[in-house]
Amino acid sequence: MRNLQTGDHLRPVDLAREHGLSTQAVRNYEAAGILPPATRTPHGYRTYTARHAAALRAFLALIPGHGHRAAASIMRAVHRDAVEEALHLVDTGHAQLLDDRRTLHAVEAAVRDLAPAPPDRGGTFVGPLAHRLGIRPATLRAWERAGLVRPPRDPRTGYRVYGAADVRDARLAHQLRRGGYPLERIAVVIAQVRSAGGVEPLETVLRDWRARLSARGRSMLAGAAALHAYLDDRPG
Repeated sequence: MRNLQTGDHLRPVDLAREHGLSTQAVRNYEAAGILPPATRTPHGYRTYTARHAAALRAFLALIPGHGHRAAASIMRAVHRDAVEEALHLVDTGHAQLLDDRRTLHAVEAAVRDLAPAPPDRGGTFVGPLAHRLGIRPATLRAWERAGLVRPPRDPRTGYRVYGAADVRDARLAHQLRRGGYPLERIAVVIAQVRSAGGVEPLETVLRDWRARLSARGRSMLAGAAALHAYLDDRPG
């Protein structure tokens, strides 16, 4: 990579090549406020500088940890001189990561409580169970259609009756949904738990989840470093 000085003039293709982007992507990022405005030659061609290259590096470094939309919002705030807003967005991403870590810990705690399922001590109905989990009854019914829970029906009333194992499945589904898992994957995990008679299959899921959170945390550190360097080199 060239050792760029602040006054160096760069073409869109020079910025694009460093990251394997198209020149149109670079222009789009400028139009979206992710990069500062380019200067124009007398013939109308865009010219960029090392500052634009640093802005692009900061944006691309923020994406793995914060996502494209949040990274774009952070850079737009910086270029509006709303640095406090940009830092608030960064803090929000870290807070979400912390919340996800807490959710993972909650799932791990829930898993420890799942096996073996205690003997049934009388069932519970949709409304009370939904209230206990902090979700809507309609959510439980959607989970039933997806195969996450399989409550039997009372032969006399036709009402769904959740036994201890059904409550276990509902609790596990609730925790995994909070962790961002799609219904299809949760259904597979719960089916494995049922067939195995335990929670051993969840060890792989939790290990993968933990690794993804760690990778996201490291990506946030890299993004913060790139953003810090960009802010430090701001003119004025």
